Order: sequence, then C-alpha cells, then structure tokens
Amino acid sequence: MAESKFKKVLNRWDIFSLAFGAMIGWSWVILSGDWIKGAGTLGAILAFVVGGIMVLFVGLTYAELTVAMPQCGGEHVFSMRALGTGGSFVCSWAIIVAYVAVAAFEACAFPTVVQYIFPNFMKGFMYTIGGFDVYVSWMATGLVLSIIMTVINYVGIKTAAVVNTVLTVIIAGVGIALVAASAVRGDLQTAEPFFDKGFKGFLGVVVMTPFMFVGFDVIPQAAEEINLPLKKIGVVLLVSIIMAISFYGLVILAVSLVMSKPELEVSSLATADAMKKAFFNSAAAAKVLIIGGMAGILTSWNSFFVGGSRAIYSMAEAHMLPKFLAKLHPKFKTPSNAILLIGALCFVAPFFGRRMLVWLVDAGSAATVIAYFLVALSYLVLRKTEPGMERPYKVPLGVPVGIIAVAMTLVMLVLYVPGMPAGLVWPQECILFGITVLLGALLGLIAKVRYGKKFGWAEGLLHPIRERRALEAGE
Repeated sequence: MAESKFKKVLNRWDIFSLAFGAMIGWSWVILSGDWIKGAGTLGAILAFVVGGIMVLFVGLTYAELTVAMPQCGGEHVFSMRALGTGGSFVCSWAIIVAYVAVAAFEACAFPTVVQYIFPNFMKGFMYTIGGFDVYVSWMATGLVLSIIMTVINYVGIKTAAVVNTVLTVIIAGVGIALVAASAVRGDLQTAEPFFDKGFKGFLGVVVMTPFMFVGFDVIPQAAEEINLPLKKIGVVLLVSIIMAISFYGLVILAVSLVMSKPELEVSSLATADAMKKAFFNSAAAAKVLIIGGMAGILTSWNSFFVGGSRAIYSMAEAHMLPKFLAKLHPKFKTPSNAILLIGALCFVAPFFGRRMLVWLVDAGSAATVIAYFLVALSYLVLRKTEPGMERPYKVPLGVPVGIIAVAMTLVMLVLYVPGMPAGLVWPQECILFGITVLLGALLGLIAKVRYGKKFGWAEGLLHPIRERRALEAGE
C-alpha cells in the first residue's frame, strides 16, 4: 500500500465519538414514546436488541474489512477489491447519497429543534414548501450552522473529532441524568404493559431500529487517519454499536418508568416530558434534555460530514468523480473541495424546507442499506477469493456471519419497497431515490468517458478482478 497522504491523528476516543455520535441523533428524544406505545416497555427494548444484533452482523463484516484494508473510503476500497469497478461505483455512490442526505437534513433539523426551547423563535415568514413554513430565523440558523460545520471539518479531522467528543459527553451526561432520575423517581408499575400489541407491535418497532444505528460505518471512511493498532479499530467499531444499543434501551426504560401509558398518549415529546417529571416537574430539566438532543443532531451532522467527504474524495481519487474533488488541503490534509461541496449542499438545504429533506433522507436510508449489502457481499467474496489476506481482526465463524449479514441487509432492503412497513413514500421519496440513481449513472458515464482506462484506478488501490481480466487478455 502506498504511503498515506493523510495525518494519523485520531485516537480511540475520537473514532468512538464519531461513530457513536453518528448513531445517536435526535430520534431518542422524539421517538421514544412511539416505541413504547408501539410494543410496550420490554417489547421496545427487545426490538432494539434484535435490530442492533442485525446491524452488529453487518458491523462484524466492516470490522474485519476495515483493519484488513485501512484506506480512506471504506466501502469504496472493500467493494473495489471484491467486486471491481462496477460494484464499487454503486456501493460508493450509495453511501455518498446517504451521508450527504443526512448532513443536509441536519441543517434543517437543528433550527426546528430550537423552536422547542424558544417557542417564539419563528420570525419573518417567507414561503411554504412541501407543507412546511419557512421563516427567516429558521433559515438563518441553518445557514450559519452549515458554515460553522464546514469550517470545523475544513481545518482538520482532529478538530471535528474534538467537537464530537465534547458533544458526546453532553449527550452521555443528559442520558445518565435521565436514567438516574427515573430509577429514583420512577415506578416499575408505570412501565406496564411490558409487551403491547403482540408480535405486530414488536415488528413495527423492529423495522425502525436498523436505521437508528446507521453511522458506525464512518470509522472505515477515516481509516487512514486513525492512529491506533489495526485490531483495535475493529473492536472500537463493534463497541460503538453495542453502546448505541445500550443507550437506546436505557432511554426507553427510563421514559417508561416515569411516563404512564395515558401520559404517553398525549405527550408530543415523551423523553423531554419524562425528564421534566423525573426532576419534580422542572421545565428547565426538559430543556436540558432537549439541549442533549441538539448535541445529538450536531454529532450526527459532523460525523456524516467526515464520512461523506472521505467517500467523495476516494471516488474522485479513483477517477470515478471529477478529479478536483480529490484535492487534499496542503496544510490541514483534509479533502477540502469535497468538504466545500457538502458544505454548499448543507447551505442550500434550508431553502427547500424540512419536509422535502425528510423525503431525501428516507431515500438516502435505502441507499445506505444497498451499501451495507454490497459490503457484506464483498466480505463473503474476499473470504473465498483471498483466504490468505492478512486480517489483523478476523471474525470467528466468518462465512456464516457473512451469510447472515447478506440475508439481513436483503430483508432490510425489502422493507423499503413501497407498501412495506418502512417503504418509500410514493411518489415523492421514490422519485427522489430515482433521481439519485440517475445522477450517479450520469456522473459515472461522464467519468468513464473522460478518464477512460483510468476509471476506477488510484494509487495503492488493488483491483484483482480487473487485473486478472487484463492478464487473461494478454494486456
């Protein structure tokens, strides 16, 4: 492998906070009540355990591949080595769509959350788009934060990691306060019914859970910037998933111990109301919890900024996207143009309103599962074609784990079919998903025509399939 162009500055805690922060966004604040009402206290917790285990199988394939091929780009590197240029392009483009969609959405999510703390925040009505009213104050908040997040990532991944570390500590502190207060002030009888609405209720929560854990895959994107023994990188990736499962489970338990079912039925923000009730009906406590949720938005935003920019850089470096996106800043050693591109997309996102961005994120979630499927498939292919590959972290029962990961991702993909529990909304989300597919195909075709035989090639990136075919053709 060629010498890395990146700075190895990320330690164990840095990569944990990037992965954990990506998985813990705002959903634990706004959806905990729905999870409990949907399946009961233990039913919801069990659903997250089951969903987390599904994701953990995918995470195991990532853990092995990341330490075997610790190069910037993660999915791009794995799929290129296993599936060749075509499979790699699909996999890489899918993960870029997912990352950029979430990053752009956070520019709309954060100002929306501010309204919970400051009810009179919305000032200066501008227009309505997709049924969402856009205000000057709302838009200005998203625009300013987009600039700040771009600058943070532009000046170095270490800066981005430090920001995520601080915000992760805030999330953890708020979560611990909620769990501790509910343990003291809560009542186990309040948590009844432990199981509700039978298997249908349980399944209804299960289908939501895998998408709560998206983000652990940010670690492979920054693999070249991690200053840690290879085997430990895989362990941190898996620990981040386990900690996210634990966090969601404890939040569900805490809310259910404090909020009765009738109270959940009328609550619009169950986690905040639980915090308020646990702290002797303190409105200030509820606002503190919302601040913790806002920190979750920022950690997710920051992490996907890191992941998206590295994925774009890797594709551009391999002549699959315009080459100017492969520029590294001479001083900061960050993919500066890729970061500026994501920053620009985040900047314009508020102009389209929150509703349209929700459709885009849902389409991006489907793209994420496509990337997961191709990574799991790459894992199985490489276990067969390159059994002698050096694997500092090797998954026990490797092939069965890979088969389960492929099966799980296929099940998750089926859930996105319109009409299924997590199905894309017709026509809006389906059209947006189709647009991302067509845009990827167009960019791939342009790159193929422009770069010719260089398409898919980058220094230090192995292409066994392509090399074998060239050898057979006598080239």
